[in-house]
Amino acid sequence: MSFWHEKLTIKNLSFPRFIGGPVDGMTDSPYRQLIRSFSPDALLYSEIRHVRCVAHELGGAKALNFQAHERPLNFQFTANSEEGIEAACEKVQAKGVDCVDLNIGCPAKNIVQSGSGSALMADPVLLEKIVKKLRAHLSVPFTVKMRAGFKEVNALAIAQLMQDCGVDAITVHPRLQKERFSGEPAYGLVADIKKKVSIPVFFSGGITDWESARMVYELTGVDGFMVSRGLYGAPWILQELHENSQGREYTVSLETKITTAVRHLELLCAYYGVAGQYLLRKHIAPYLKGLQDAGNIGKTCMETESPEEVKKILLSVLSQ
Repeated sequence: MSFWHEKLTIKNLSFPRFIGGPVDGMTDSPYRQLIRSFSPDALLYSEIRHVRCVAHELGGAKALNFQAHERPLNFQFTANSEEGIEAACEKVQAKGVDCVDLNIGCPAKNIVQSGSGSALMADPVLLEKIVKKLRAHLSVPFTVKMRAGFKEVNALAIAQLMQDCGVDAITVHPRLQKERFSGEPAYGLVADIKKKVSIPVFFSGGITDWESARMVYELTGVDGFMVSRGLYGAPWILQELHENSQGREYTVSLETKITTAVRHLELLCAYYGVAGQYLLRKHIAPYLKGLQDAGNIGKTCMETESPEEVKKILLSVLSQ
């Protein structure tokens, strides 16, 4: 089918149909570099950062420190007012991002309580002001990631508003905020949005393998597929999905998994310093999944204080 052999487009840019989505605490610069080693052309998203944190170079501003080869990169903002938008747009564009995204779909409690994320879907007047100001200060393509709605479903109306405000593409996770990541996605809602807007529509939510992606396309007709939580422990999944969509098998060897884990450790330590070793801990289990003694190996890695020792432990798996 020609659809799977073509690329998706966002304004003047084109990318493979499988997109690396944002996951706070995971899709940082080190992890994006890992993904990039498998998928050289896929569009990747940054972690979500509030416009004021970027504008005033607070804690979230470290997300601006990324490598050129992480591109194409879509830098994701959250906002609850117009404050800081102009400065934040200036800073991210000066760094050379390819797109900017506004997240109005995040269901996290701390984000929602601030009036950001999916809470913005319940305030279309404020949302319109924020989106128009972002559009006015962006020269790169501008996308929006949304949900079915906050407490009530209103994604179609919001999608049409986004198009009217000059947004170049939208990603829809068809669940309400309270549903978070559980329950049946509203595929029909996304199909309706796709029919009624002319900008590209991407699907987010539960894309974990080729079968799920193909099913979503058949049900919705969307232009692209965002993989977010499916990236966890599998930086190769975008490439796997692409290969499968072309009718080719794709397998990841134990050697690839272990050497990827070692490379991840190196990248984390280079980016965060000593703290990088401890940040690998939450990734260890997926890399070792399927090994007979995975639990003990992972426990030993997490109890070891030296990055070099962790490397030795991981690499020793290959000689067993």
